[in-house]
Amino acid sequence: MTDLLKQLRPEMTSLLDCFSSPAVLLCCDYTVLAANQAYRRTFGEGKPLQGRRCAEIMAEAGFSCQPSGNHCPLETCQQTGENQYGVQIHTAGNIQIDLYPIRNERAEVVYFLELLHVLSSDEARAAPAMIGQSVAWREVVRLIRRVAPGEAAVLLLGESGTGKELAAAAVHQASTQYRGPFITVDCSGLPETLFESELFGHEKGAFTGAHSRKVGLVEAANGGSLFLDEVGDIPLNLQVKLLRLLETGTFRRVGGIEPLRSQFRLISATHRNLEKMVAEERFRQDLYYRINTFPITLPALRERLDDIPLLAEAILQRIPAAKGLQLHPETLQLLEQYAFPGNIRELRNILERAALLADEQWILPQHLPLALQQPIPSAKTDVQKLPGVDALVTLSELEAQYLRWARGTFPGDRRSLAARLGVSERTLYRKLDALKEGRSLE
Repeated sequence: MTDLLKQLRPEMTSLLDCFSSPAVLLCCDYTVLAANQAYRRTFGEGKPLQGRRCAEIMAEAGFSCQPSGNHCPLETCQQTGENQYGVQIHTAGNIQIDLYPIRNERAEVVYFLELLHVLSSDEARAAPAMIGQSVAWREVVRLIRRVAPGEAAVLLLGESGTGKELAAAAVHQASTQYRGPFITVDCSGLPETLFESELFGHEKGAFTGAHSRKVGLVEAANGGSLFLDEVGDIPLNLQVKLLRLLETGTFRRVGGIEPLRSQFRLISATHRNLEKMVAEERFRQDLYYRINTFPITLPALRERLDDIPLLAEAILQRIPAAKGLQLHPETLQLLEQYAFPGNIRELRNILERAALLADEQWILPQHLPLALQQPIPSAKTDVQKLPGVDALVTLSELEAQYLRWARGTFPGDRRSLAARLGVSERTLYRKLDALKEGRSLE
């Protein structure tokens, strides 16, 4: 087998050279079997790579994993046998990693294909909010990677501060329109009287104060992506014009006559319940179906507390006042116990304030807001925070209530929901049937 691999190395290297970004084929013991020219140029420094461990090679190039607290995706890939995606934070730069298991004829994982991309400054801006190894976050990254190469409209759902704009930027960067503009429309920050002009532009003299022609954001997004942030705040009377744009690809400037065309990838986001708004006739149903082709729900930070260490490390590196500072273990423990109603935005504010208060190497517990220094919430408080539960109930009833909530809020199909809940699809069907018939879930 070893002789066969030696014979195949030139062919493997030639195959890896089809990738423009650094690519490397790894064995199960983390050693390099083959690498393409981009990998050798970026990380190899002309030294022999075969047989060396990838961590050693990366460390010599200034991308050491362990001191930065970065999680090794290969370890998770070995355990799960599933593709792994993520971003690692290093002092030398941030790296996007895509890892794919390669199986033999017996379906056993024997090798790993690792693709790496050193992020540009623009791409790195999205890195702090796009980092995570929790199950909930890996599902988000998987969905982004799945939808990005196509043209389907993406709807990002989730609470304020969960990183929807940065997720939208990640969709754009991974799409075929990544060389085009990424135009953001803040639908909640525009008064209704100016909304149409900002979105579609206007001609000179179209209204008082229109002293010259103005190019709208829709026109500016041509060839790229248009991100409608807080799309649920678009005035109802303007939703029909947006719908016409999405259906025909044409629009008119305010005061204009000639129809104009703009081709763009549509990405929308909202923290509102659009289905409820449709039922209340505050959001057009036809528009909802146009923007909701591929929904992705971003989890709240309290649902991915395992990602706090990675997120905090990434955020601290982007705060000038935090240069050289580290989180004390007790401080990190307090952060991991906090509910973060403001999500990632609140985490950044907390760390920025703490960095200004810290005098030496460590950010200590006393540098955190008083709300984080309180004792861990009691079990009663925890029960009250569960979805649909406002009192102590039996475990059987708790499971039933949670399953009703999960079924009603999860945007994917039942197969995806079963995977998210950690049960087989057959088990989920059985429990849902029992709920429907009013039987016990046991």
